[in-house]
Amino acid sequence: MTRILGVDPGTVVLGWGVIETDGYVNHLVEFGVVRTVPKVSLSERLHTIYRELTEILHRFRPDAIAVEEVFVGKNPRSALWIGHARAIALLAAAQQEITVAEYSPREVKMSVVGNGSASKNQVEYMVSTILNTCNRIPHDASDALAVALCHAAHCANFRIGNEPHDVGV
Repeated sequence: MTRILGVDPGTVVLGWGVIETDGYVNHLVEFGVVRTVPKVSLSERLHTIYRELTEILHRFRPDAIAVEEVFVGKNPRSALWIGHARAIALLAAAQQEITVAEYSPREVKMSVVGNGSASKNQVEYMVSTILNTCNRIPHDASDALAVALCHAAHCANFRIGNEPHDVGV
């Protein structure tokens, strides 16, 4: 079994979710959110995120971390702030020598829902269905679990021979 921590970065709310997979079946281990106080400085929020992510890494000991890439939409400043939270996740993983994979929001939605433009509700529904849970999963944690599931699917594709390879004559 491979244990994957998915991270949906944010400086106010960061979603996380841990799954285990054998390449065919995925199991929910745990999920949650890291909440920071918006009125405190960015450096204090990043410290909170770092401290909590480090604790999550120690508690769950994932084999890999999958992090959602930043989507630059209408607000470049928001993308920059999310980039700070992503950097903290990458740093925490590097310090623990854990492999990191990064996926665009479109790749994640395509992998989990089959539609790169899926809504948050569609993602949440499919995550709950795939992981066979009837518990309500907050959007941020659901997005993080979707990132972990995307990585699990990506790894499974390579394990079963769908990677590019030379074809013998």
